[in-house]
Amino acid sequence: MEKVNWKVEGMTCSNCALSVNKVLQKQGMQEILVNPISGEVVFETASAGGNLEKAKKNIELLGYTVKADDSETTIVPSKKFLKTHLQKFWFCLPFTLLLMLGHMGMSLQLHLLHNPVTQMALCLPVFIVGMGYFGKSAINSLRSGVPNMNVLIALGATAAFVYSLIGLITLDPSKIFFETAASIINIVFFGNWLEDLSIEKTQKAIKELTRNEKVMANMIAYDDQHNENIFPIENTFLKVGDLLLIKTGEQVPMDCKILSGEAEVNEAIITGESVPVFKKQNDILIGGSAISNGTVRTYVTATGNETVLNSIVQMMKQAQNQKPPVQKLVDRIAAIFVPVVISISLLTLAINYFFVETTFQESLMRAIAVLVISCPCAMGLATPAAIAVGLGRAAKEGILFTDAKSMELFRNIKQIVFDKTGTLTNGKFSITSFKSLIDEEEFRRIVFSLENMSNHPIAKSISDAWKVNKPIRWKKTEEIKGLGLKAEDKAGNLYSIGSSKIDPAIVDDGHHLYVTKNGKALGWIDIADELRPEAADVIGFCKKKGIKTILLSGDSNAKTKQIADQLKIDEFFAENTPQQKLEKIAQLVKEQPTVMVGDGINDAPALAKATISISLSKASQLAIQSASVVLMDSGLKKLPMAIQLGKHTYGTIKGNLFWAFLYNIIAIPIAAVGLLTPTAGALVMGLSDVVLAANSLWLKWKKVL
Repeated sequence: MEKVNWKVEGMTCSNCALSVNKVLQKQGMQEILVNPISGEVVFETASAGGNLEKAKKNIELLGYTVKADDSETTIVPSKKFLKTHLQKFWFCLPFTLLLMLGHMGMSLQLHLLHNPVTQMALCLPVFIVGMGYFGKSAINSLRSGVPNMNVLIALGATAAFVYSLIGLITLDPSKIFFETAASIINIVFFGNWLEDLSIEKTQKAIKELTRNEKVMANMIAYDDQHNENIFPIENTFLKVGDLLLIKTGEQVPMDCKILSGEAEVNEAIITGESVPVFKKQNDILIGGSAISNGTVRTYVTATGNETVLNSIVQMMKQAQNQKPPVQKLVDRIAAIFVPVVISISLLTLAINYFFVETTFQESLMRAIAVLVISCPCAMGLATPAAIAVGLGRAAKEGILFTDAKSMELFRNIKQIVFDKTGTLTNGKFSITSFKSLIDEEEFRRIVFSLENMSNHPIAKSISDAWKVNKPIRWKKTEEIKGLGLKAEDKAGNLYSIGSSKIDPAIVDDGHHLYVTKNGKALGWIDIADELRPEAADVIGFCKKKGIKTILLSGDSNAKTKQIADQLKIDEFFAENTPQQKLEKIAQLVKEQPTVMVGDGINDAPALAKATISISLSKASQLAIQSASVVLMDSGLKKLPMAIQLGKHTYGTIKGNLFWAFLYNIIAIPIAAVGLLTPTAGALVMGLSDVVLAANSLWLKWKKVL
């Protein structure tokens, strides 16, 4: 199977997405994801060529434009003349205004505009352009099995035009209202343009991330005399392994690793924090960040699609493409909305003509008004517009939602489970005391040799503190999650370091780590880990919001209780292995929706089991994250913002859906009883989406904390 990425322009709602999805299904495509807001269309196909080309053509016939993903080149060419909604609007406007002037009889000098033949001539260009877009799209949407909003517009405009044509032929001026057909088409073109603007604004944050800025880099090269030469090169030409010199004030051109030098780096593009971060040898620099102070020599570690920034963009796109539970209900309603509205329109015509004392013309006007005032786009746009804005604001704050469903689930969260090490504490350990029962230098050598084989934060801190030149070379090592590490040397001696449970021979007397050789104690080590400065404020925020806090740790009961008491955490569980953590989270989730916050390294199984999993991450580690939410500044301080953004995004979705349903529930009956003309109905319909988009955009600025 080949994975295909397209960009489909012109979609505005889930009804559009359903139509595109149906076309692709008919051509045998699988695993189809269609995002009406971003225009992203992803699917898998077993055969390229004919089916792909046919799918492109059929999607274009619906009124959309297919482009290669992130490409400026249109795969299916569009007509240059009257390409955009705005161009169509301006073309139709003069004809429509003249028709309206003639209809209103502005003065005797405009008697020519009262002529039915003149009115038809003025309406015809507008009708041809309108049907070239709305009519063609309507017919093809009906063929796809998912009638779209253009069916309603095309029916309304055609009914007005044909009835006026009959009036012209029968010489009955009372039946002529060409201005209605023209105004419907013209106003809807204007409304579509406003929709396009609104959708573009909701995508602004993601577009800012995806904008590939071309910057010049200072490449380091050596001649045959090993002399260093520096010459400028555009970052798009860089390859992995290229050596670069990056100086104060310059942008990091691609993901790099520091070979030498130190610098303060502004990583606001990723973390949302403009405070410079200190970087030294072997640290990673993220492409797009900026050197605030310092000069470093680096080598390129990733380019193009492999960079951290691109990984973030792809995660955001995936999150946008996912449908939260509430959207699935909306999709089902949108799929039947157009047939239901057509039925209501026909019923309106029949009731008004046969049971209410109105003329056929007036009854027809009311039926047309029902068609053009109805707006399935409002319902379809409600969820994806809010999700797009919420994801964009979160990214600017240094919060990455990898699963849009989490934004909706936050509303039900009543308890949060925190890991201790690296989550509530900063993960930087110091040795407070130790005791060696053998030569101290040999004891340090054994400890370093063991801890150097592990990536656990405690092990890394100890190995950094007790570096030795000649470590022991192990025959084999085994890391036991939640307990420690065991190793065997070439002579067959068995060593271990870890908690008191690492070796049955250890008698626990209250120390953190024990070191053994062949079952005999070699000594112990006590360590200290500082609380994160923001931990108390975050726990306080949870209490204020009525969220129960739970501490889940593999550390000793005494140490875990100390942290829980210090932070006033509601409940704690100590001395848990990773498997026990997994079981505990599963149990808590059964009781009620539960968030788990961990460092994403040792807590992956338990995180995956939580209702919502939140990981603390350095931006350079994003590729290995599988959490629902990632806090990209490697700290807890963004947790309250993540929770509130999730809740407010869901609140915006609810507000949008309330408006969309209320609008249709009120507008359709108003049109049916003749309180709105078709022209006014078309204008109100166009503005309805703008109101909804404005409500979504407000999420960008509203205070959520």
